[in-house]
Amino acid sequence: MDIMKVLSLFDGMSCGQIALNNIGIEPEIYYASEVEPDPIKVTQHVFPNTIQLGSVTEWRTWDIDWSTIDLVMGGSPCQGFSSSGRHGGTNATLDGVEIIVNSLPMYHAIKASGGEFLSHSHLFWVFVEIVEHVKKYNPNVRYMLENVKMSKVNLDMITTALGVDPVFIDSALVSAQSRQRYYWCNWKVEQPEDKGIVLADILESGVVDRDKSYCIDANYGKGGNPNHYFNKSRRQLVFPSVADCNLNSVNYRKLTVRECARLQTTPEYYIYKFLNSGMSNTQLYKMLGNGFTVEVIRHILSCNEWT
Repeated sequence: MDIMKVLSLFDGMSCGQIALNNIGIEPEIYYASEVEPDPIKVTQHVFPNTIQLGSVTEWRTWDIDWSTIDLVMGGSPCQGFSSSGRHGGTNATLDGVEIIVNSLPMYHAIKASGGEFLSHSHLFWVFVEIVEHVKKYNPNVRYMLENVKMSKVNLDMITTALGVDPVFIDSALVSAQSRQRYYWCNWKVEQPEDKGIVLADILESGVVDRDKSYCIDANYGKGGNPNHYFNKSRRQLVFPSVADCNLNSVNYRKLTVRECARLQTTPEYYIYKFLNSGMSNTQLYKMLGNGFTVEVIRHILSCNEWT
């Protein structure tokens, strides 16, 4: 497809745009909604023609011909859906009482009543609003949402709201990282083939004691220690030798920014571009931890015939 107009919500570092390029699609227009300045800086450095729209909460003010949008995609905030967020979902408090918010009408009612949402995960309902709005003008629009492994209650809520069943994909199939995510798409998506990539394949130096990295997140740049790594199964570490791979080791390091980018299957060309974008490593670690696994998105998008 030579002409395509894309609306990417919660765009981050524009992994969706990278994935589209990887299947030979350069969108005629790529609208991006993002509020974090650092990912925006990287996106504009790599894709200067990207049209930045600001916060998803301001979508009604956007100057867009909604009938021309071919694809809406995004990964809405996951804090309320993850186990670390206690699976609070999109719930809110009103007059000191926690309210279950499990439908778009309830979301609107809570907003109108001045309720306070428990996390940014309530922005999922903005994704739903936007998709429903686009469908009024283009019933054939394609849409994709990504989010974390979650409780059945929240999983069923999202599935009902979007009207499509999710596919569960572990990034370990196409990368050196275990990253389990749900993807809701209104087209059929098969599981990707296992590429057999292991963690040692993407290291710049050192050794590891496992084939797949633990999932990197936005806090990975803060580093870890052997206790976190061996006892809590988090914050992937790299060691100078096999003998150092133990709980009492004092010789270890965290993954480099380049290695984290490779875990997210970011092509080397793009890694070079954002490493030279003027951002600090702290900012880059956070950006990568919040991003998509590019190869998973490439696979999902390639399952649809863009004609």
